[in-house]
Amino acid sequence: MTADVILRLTDLVKTFPGVRALDGVQLEVRAGEVHCLLGQNGAGKSTLIKVLAGVHRPDEGVVEWLGEPVAFANPQAAMKAGIATIYQELDLVEDLTVAENVFLGHEPCRAGFVRRGHAAARTREILGRLGHGEIPPRRPVHKLQAAAKQIVSMARALSHDARLLIMDEPSAVLAHDEVANLFRIIRELTAQGIAVVYISHRLEEIRTIGDRVTVLKDGRTTAAGLPAAQTPTAELVSRMTGRTIEYVFPPRPPEKTGQKELLRVENLSRGGEFSGVSLTVAAGEIVGIAGLVGSGRSELLETVYGARRPDAGTVTVDGRRLTPGSVGAAVRAGLGMAPEERKSQALLLGEPIYRNVTLSTFTRLARFGFTSARRERESAGRVTRSLDLRPADVDRRVRTLSGGNQQKVVVGRWLLGGTRLLILDEPTRGVDVGARAELYRVIRDLAADGVGVLLVSSEVPEVLGLADRVLVMREGRLVRTAAAGELDEDTVLDLVMAGSLMEGAPA
Repeated sequence: MTADVILRLTDLVKTFPGVRALDGVQLEVRAGEVHCLLGQNGAGKSTLIKVLAGVHRPDEGVVEWLGEPVAFANPQAAMKAGIATIYQELDLVEDLTVAENVFLGHEPCRAGFVRRGHAAARTREILGRLGHGEIPPRRPVHKLQAAAKQIVSMARALSHDARLLIMDEPSAVLAHDEVANLFRIIRELTAQGIAVVYISHRLEEIRTIGDRVTVLKDGRTTAAGLPAAQTPTAELVSRMTGRTIEYVFPPRPPEKTGQKELLRVENLSRGGEFSGVSLTVAAGEIVGIAGLVGSGRSELLETVYGARRPDAGTVTVDGRRLTPGSVGAAVRAGLGMAPEERKSQALLLGEPIYRNVTLSTFTRLARFGFTSARRERESAGRVTRSLDLRPADVDRRVRTLSGGNQQKVVVGRWLLGGTRLLILDEPTRGVDVGARAELYRVIRDLAADGVGVLLVSSEVPEVLGLADRVLVMREGRLVRTAAAGELDEDTVLDLVMAGSLMEGAPA
């Protein structure tokens, strides 16, 4: 029935210089549903939600809101109409309080003065509606955890009486239990008739929370309103990428024996984070760590890399102990790391690709204390071509690249530096299915060339499909080590969520 359609997009077109970002997009969203939007990076999702949010105006096509054609002049107009957007990178003002953020731009006033008490009371009421009345309205936002900040963003949307809530990768920074709470809140909102457009790369989330799915590819709608729970995964992947899911992981090479040990970690501990961890990585081996957010896995990687100092234990590379808590010692020994938060921790977003790639070899490329941009470009170009970076222009700003290509830039930096052991924390976070396949190929090719890889991923299928050997981590301890082929997803999930700790599990 069409009576409950609150948003309809017809033949939407948006062009930027040299790029046709939207090319005839079709979308219908009904009141009280969770409508999932899928697509690779560059498929047009971000442009589409910015059109709905009033950031961009379409060149062609029709946007109908509540049965009437509309053209939002700015984000304030979209918000006033009842369309609220929560972006992946939350746009909260960290130094303001929760209440000040919730009512930012539409503060309750009387006689020209802000009614702070009224704002705090209304904020408390909205937070209670979201099931988070424990968040203090007068607390500065920078003192909140990631999950609480997301709740504040949702509260800000509801302070405008939103009829449609657009959520861009809302689970990206949440732990498993926090995602479950997010889904509970979404279902409560949809029960009140609020529609949700939910964007995620995680297909399992689409199945859990979604009612219907629309798929974009190259700015076009390739599937509209598919049932989320019943549509096969292979069909969704095919609609997004034009190829079947069997091609996501490259074939695993035959098992090698007698590989030289590169890394040995013995009884590594850090108070409140992980305890008694021992593991090895051989040349050409991919070792994956599976575990929930909060299990100590990322902290373990950072400690191995020297970004954190351990309380006990040793890290040895090629038989030589590394200085605890020294990134410099780790890099000199041949270790490189691509952190989970690549945008804030690994990339200079405003700088060109070549400058980011040569960051770790800057002094080596210099002569007599001076660097040569030509030499930097040449060196970066060799690496980026080997990684099939797109676009290949090394003068392009890194912020303009997709998530998958940004990750390639980080990997390329360490390849240029001659890294022998690459540490990857959530290597495909925020990366679409097609780009993931390319990153998997890059990682496998590195291992084939003798580079050892130690990686962490929240996605169990990714760990099982990519790694040669899998370590399962729970509550700061290793609970199982096995060849990837000896484990399945159900077994790993049971171990990380409900399995019993196995003291002294070998690594």
